[in-house]
Order: sequence, then C-alpha cells, then structure tokens
Amino acid sequence: MADTGVLALQGIRVLDFTWIHAGPSATRILSDQGAQVIKVESNQALSVVGGPASNTARGLGQRHNWNAGKLSISLNMKTGAGQELARRLVAVSDVVAENFSGRVMPGWGLDFQNIREIRPDIIMLSMSGFGRTGPWKDRVSYGQTLQAWSGFTDLTGFPETKPSGPASAYSDAVAGMAGAQAVLLALIQRARTGRGQWIDISQMEALSALLGPLALELSAKKTDVQRTGNRLRHGGGAPHGAYRCQGEDRWLAITVFTDNEWEAFTGAIGSPSWASDRRFSTADLRLRHADDLDKLVESWTAEQNAEEAMHLLQAAGVAAGVVQTGQDMAENDPHLRERVLFQKVPDAAGTLRTIERAPYKLSRTPGAVNKGAPEFGADQDFVLSEILGVDDDELAEMAIAGAFD
Repeated sequence: MADTGVLALQGIRVLDFTWIHAGPSATRILSDQGAQVIKVESNQALSVVGGPASNTARGLGQRHNWNAGKLSISLNMKTGAGQELARRLVAVSDVVAENFSGRVMPGWGLDFQNIREIRPDIIMLSMSGFGRTGPWKDRVSYGQTLQAWSGFTDLTGFPETKPSGPASAYSDAVAGMAGAQAVLLALIQRARTGRGQWIDISQMEALSALLGPLALELSAKKTDVQRTGNRLRHGGGAPHGAYRCQGEDRWLAITVFTDNEWEAFTGAIGSPSWASDRRFSTADLRLRHADDLDKLVESWTAEQNAEEAMHLLQAAGVAAGVVQTGQDMAENDPHLRERVLFQKVPDAAGTLRTIERAPYKLSRTPGAVNKGAPEFGADQDFVLSEILGVDDDELAEMAIAGAFD
C-alpha cells in the first residue's frame, strides 16, 4: 500500500534557475517526488518558453506542465543585491540547477567553484547544449538544431524525402530525464559520502546516446545508415508501416514478421485474393515486394475505422496500433485515462489545467502534483521570510537596491 504521506525527495530543496523546456522538466521530476523547488524567474524571460506571462497562447500549457508544483520568486540577477540573495538561497539548498550557456553562472559569481564555498556539499546541475568542455562549449542551441547536430534528424523521414526531424524539441525532453537521473545519482552519492558534485549534461550527447548501434554500424560497414521511413533496417518484416484509415488523418500501424502472423493477418481481414499472390508467399518475398504489398494493405485499411481495425487485428494476434493524436491520448484513450497519465490541477486562479504526471508509479512513494505552475513571483514573501528569515526592513533595503525584477 502506498505511503502517500512520505515522498522520496521530501526534505530536498532545489534552487532552480532553469528555463525553456529541458531544465524545467528535469526539476519538475524532482518536484513530483517531494523536493521543494524554488524557481528563480525574471521578466527578461520570454513568455513563449514558459516565462512570467503564463497566460499567453503558447506560454500557458508549457508553463503549467513543466513548472507544476514549484515555488516562484523574482530576482534581478543583473544587480549585486539580486546576486547576494541568490547566494543566500544557495546556502539553504541541496541542489542548484541551470541550463544556460557556460558564461551566465560565472558572470553572476555562481559557478560551481563559488557556490561550493557557500555550501561545500552542494550539487550543481548544469544542462547546456554541448556540455562545459570541448570546442563548442560556449555555443547556445535549441532543440531542433541539437537534433540535427546529434544525427537524430537524419534518421527521420522517408528515403525519397528530406530529413524531417521530430515535430517538437525531443532533445529537451530526453535531456530533462537525464538531468533528473543525474541529480538522483549525486544525491545517493552525497548520502554515502557527504560530498556534493558538479553535473555536466550535454543535451546533444543525451540525444546521441539514443541512436543505438548506428555509429558501430558505420564503423563496420563503412556506409551511412539511410532513412527508411516506417521500416526497420534489419529484418523489418512486411507489411510494416502506418496505413491510412477512414476519416481525416487517421492511421493504423501494422507489423507482420512471420508466416504465422501473415496467415493470422490475412485471415482477420477476410482472406482477400491478393493474399495468395506468389509474391507474398514467404516473409522474404513479402519484404522484397513491400511497396506493392503496402498499397494492397492500405486498400483494406482505407475502408476501416482505425480503432475497430486495431481491435480486430489484435484479437487475431497481429501487432497493430492506432496512430494517436494528442486529443486521442489526452481525451479518448481508455488505458491512459484509467492510469491517469493526464491530470487536471488548479492554477493560482483556481482554473483547472491539464498536465502529465510522471510516467512511472512507485508503490511506496508514488509522488504527485496537486497544483499548477505558480504565477510569476507568487512565493516571494514565503521564500524570503520563511526560508531566509528576511525582515521588513531588510526587504525594503533589498527592493531599493534593485534585488527584485
């Protein structure tokens, strides 16, 4: 039975300077498991990437999803007073997280060497496009360019088309998970030794690590791997692809590898005459004539409801799945609905916002999010008075000195 009163990271405090997607998604994973995450914000941040103006068309969903459950304070890090407040927050934090270029934190006097003098056992997470060493260490980047540079974009698309790349900043999501994992490892090490450490995350490397054996294949065959669309490069089977169904932009993915699966597939769809064509009599022949076979398979799927066809083929033991849209996943998928992957949480005004929970469930410390992202600077008084012990007079002096943005 879950012990919902205790969370895995309860008692851990994270000072969060991150922005856009990769960094905030990493610290949200920590927040979900009970860490107190203090998000340091600025009016200089762009609202379209989850910055202060959350009620914009693009800022709204991103901000509430990536920053749910956090606290928000506003600091003007261009002033000495703002930097001094940040140093005081470092002193009471376990983790400092940032995803700027390599010049920003040293410019504020908050590089790892400096913050470890403030708190010797601090853990610092630095997430940049290319890491803190190497010839590209000072370059800034965004998801689409990282995906291209890592080699990921070249793998997506069909042989006769240009590289397409993922529709979203896939590298940010991957790097966010890598960053959270690294913080957890550092916390385990600190619990054993009492020593903190600096975590250097290269978002390009995090994505490149997902490319599997492609570099090894290149070294063995001396040829680049070519785009293959929906088909696997080795023993891909046929039919194997996404096939158009009834309705607008409705598709069904079907995979058939063996002769037994082929018999099950053709039987489930009514044993059409083309199924007995000699070109499709063996797995090797089906793969050789995959283009012709795809057209015939789609002549069947085009007359089918995608969900009904999926259940029909699955009942026959054939791998099949509807190509789901965002609306399908968030509103129509009965499995995800029962497991509550998407949940509604209230924002500061009480409006319910849909966010995603962590894609795993811990039986004893499941973690949870019970509120959306904070409004800009909403927790200023709490953080300053309750956590740092700042009194009214000192607060006024800080304001005059320009500490707040």
